[in-house]
Amino acid sequence: MSKNELILTTQGWYIFISMGITLIIFLILVSRDQNFWKIYKGSKAPLPLAILWGIIGFFMVFIGQSIGSMIESTLGIHQGSQNTANLVSIADVAPIAILAIVFIGPILEEFVFRRVIFGSLVQTTNFFVAALVSSIVFALIHLDLPHIIIYAISGFIFAFLYHKTKRIITSIIAHMMLNGFVTVIQLYQEPIKKFLEQYQ
Repeated sequence: MSKNELILTTQGWYIFISMGITLIIFLILVSRDQNFWKIYKGSKAPLPLAILWGIIGFFMVFIGQSIGSMIESTLGIHQGSQNTANLVSIADVAPIAILAIVFIGPILEEFVFRRVIFGSLVQTTNFFVAALVSSIVFALIHLDLPHIIIYAISGFIFAFLYHKTKRIITSIIAHMMLNGFVTVIQLYQEPIKKFLEQYQ
C-alpha cells in the first residue's frame, strides 16, 4: 500500500467512524425529547406515500441540480465538485467510506439541516424563509463555494419534501438516492462509459 493509499484509507475509516459516533450520540439525545419530531400540526403522510415522495424527490433534486449546473456554466463556473471528487477518491480506496457517504451522511444532514434548522424556523416564520435559510446553510457547510447554487437548490428541495409529507424519512430517501447515484457514477465512470458505447 502506497503512502497516498494509506492516507485515503485512514480518511475513509475516520469519516465512517466519526459520522457513526455522531449519529449514535444524536439519536441518544433525540430519544430523550419526545417532542423533537412534533413540529407540524395535523397528520403526517402515510408511510408508503412518504417513501414514494422520497423516490420522486430524487428525480426532483437531479433535475434541480441540472438546472443549477446550467446556471453555473452560464456564470463561467467550472463543472465538477472538488468536494465530491475528494470523497469519491477516498471511497475508491476505502469502500467503508461509501456507507458514510450514502447512508450515514444523509441521515445526519437531514436531521441537522431539515429538522433542526428548517424545522425550527418553519414554526416561527414560513416555508419559504425556513427553506431558503436552511438550504443556504446546507450549501455553505459543504465548503464548496463555486457550487453553492447546486447545493442550495438541493437543500431547498429536501426541505420541500420534508414539509410536503411531514416525515423526515422522505428527504432522507431522496438524499441517500442522490448520494448513491453520484457515488456509483463517479466510481464506475469508465465501465459505464464502455458499456454504453457498445450500444451506440
